[in-house]
Amino acid sequence: MPTIEVRGLRKTYGTTVAVDHIDLDVAEGEILGILGPNGSGKTTTVECVAGLRRPDAGSLRVAGLTPGRDRDRLNRIVGVQLQQAGLQAKLTVREALELYSSFYEHPADGVALAERLSLGPKLDTRYGKLSGGQQQRLAIALALVGRPRVALLDELSTGLDPRSRRTVWEVVEDARAEGTTVLLVTHLMEEAQYLCDRVALFDRGRIVALDTPEGVVSRTRVPTVMSFFRTASGSASPAGAPDTAALAAIDGVERVRVREDGRIELGLTDEAVPEVLDRLAAEGIRPGRLRVVDATLDDAFLNLTSASADGTGAPGTGDTTEEA
Repeated sequence: MPTIEVRGLRKTYGTTVAVDHIDLDVAEGEILGILGPNGSGKTTTVECVAGLRRPDAGSLRVAGLTPGRDRDRLNRIVGVQLQQAGLQAKLTVREALELYSSFYEHPADGVALAERLSLGPKLDTRYGKLSGGQQQRLAIALALVGRPRVALLDELSTGLDPRSRRTVWEVVEDARAEGTTVLLVTHLMEEAQYLCDRVALFDRGRIVALDTPEGVVSRTRVPTVMSFFRTASGSASPAGAPDTAALAAIDGVERVRVREDGRIELGLTDEAVPEVLDRLAAEGIRPGRLRVVDATLDDAFLNLTSASADGTGAPGTGDTTEEA
């Protein structure tokens, strides 16, 4: 039996449909990533799973319990780190860890966890005096200090520097190794590829792809990315710009763009690569610093979602802070 079961989940706010009849299973010990544009229903889904919002339709089971109805029992086995959360400003890091540890039967060593997250020197610092990154790391520690059976993590490493981000990932991996099932909302494709066993890609309140990160990438129309700097044949100096319209017209080429640093990038099928190289040779262009790599989760995200390019999400859908 899956640790998390979602069937026909629907949540609306007035005429806005945030989540539109989704089904989702998360296996015991799995890290499942939830990806999608802003306003695609990710946070609303997690809040329904946590029992913080009441769905309009559908059913939810978390470790055999029903969120909302079994809230007291659920709180003892679930750790939650929300996108927007805060503590009383005068509470110290140590006091917060002791408080949250008291909610669980077999908590971890809160001080050791704080040390690992570089909060050791801040144990007696009040929450209101912590930096944004320190508050974020404390929120993660509080979500995991109880050794929860299920951890719901929303924007896990937003605002963290690369070193802190990697430490947080290792802490999450260790929690999974001890048996914690993780539902992770993230905008960081690198984070999803590093941590997640599977990812669910949301768009307009629905799941448009559910697979391993590699499986989702394979669903893109252009599984290969080719990039290069233009150089005249037999010369180290830059050549003229290639005919991008002609490149884009090659069968199997999905997109062509010139990046700010002058590198030309194409999204294309494997079969189109030789024809692109032939075309460049015909124009007297030798592709300098040529790279041909598999598409990434970023490419899949852009290819499989339909939200507007400004990141505001599709009209009429979305995560919202409106009270349920």
